Amino acid sequence: MAIAHDPRADGIEIARCTKADFDQILAQVAAFWGSDRTLALHHPMFLYEFGDTAYVIRDGDQVVAYLFGLLSQTEPVGYVHLVGVREGHRRRGLAQRLYEHFAAYARAQGCTELKAVTTPGNRASLAFHARLGMLPAGGAVPVVRDYAGPGQDRVVLRKRLV
Repeated sequence: MAIAHDPRADGIEIARCTKADFDQILAQVAAFWGSDRTLALHHPMFLYEFGDTAYVIRDGDQVVAYLFGLLSQTEPVGYVHLVGVREGHRRRGLAQRLYEHFAAYARAQGCTELKAVTTPGNRASLAFHARLGMLPAGGAVPVVRDYAGPGQDRVVLRKRLV
């Protein structure tokens, strides 16, 4: 996932998430996720405490994609909490570009791995992360029982940063 080009070379600019961006994402969360089911995961700490790793891609004044991440305090890992792309802007590589940008930042800060967590039934997320090389060869899905609490199984995805 090395960045091989200037992120602005094709007109796509990745910027830090602003308060106005964050508010827009919250107000229009269904445009990214199909419903408001992820609204509670959009905590303002990603803007205020982890703002160096909260990124957006805009089309004019409209946020069309975003990534909220953080650097782990317990291991040299960059953790992606959420990556969302607005309906109508999907299949353009925007989420991958955000991941690449975050990976470059994490690597520069000494991280040696990327990590993300999803639910076992989230096929779109699993397919996306498989394309990024975050699933084991053969596509085996490593389900961690009770990861998020009793009865809350998750798939923990990791990728070495080289």
